[in-house]
Amino acid sequence: MTKGMSSFGRRRSKMHKSCCRCSFQAYHLQKSTCGKRGYPAKRKRKYNWSAKAKRHLKIVYHRFRPGFCEGTTPQPRRAPSPSEGFQ
Repeated sequence: MTKGMSSFGRRRSKMHKSCCRCSFQAYHLQKSTCGKRGYPAKRKRKYNWSAKAKRHLKIVYHRFRPGFCEGTTPQPRRAPSPSEGFQ
């Protein structure tokens, strides 16, 4: 049984066509459903699979600002002297 180029030569029929709701090339002809928005279902197809990745990236962006310095104490800020004061 071959799995290479000889298998790709048999692909002649189209499985997806343009969806009439979202006009995306995702309407599966045999399943009769759109893979992008879920047409003909009334409810829109929607998932939040990327929420976990974004939660992680928020932490990475926060650590990136000081150059991924971890386990160190920040330099103490110099207190303003009374002569400087607010003006």
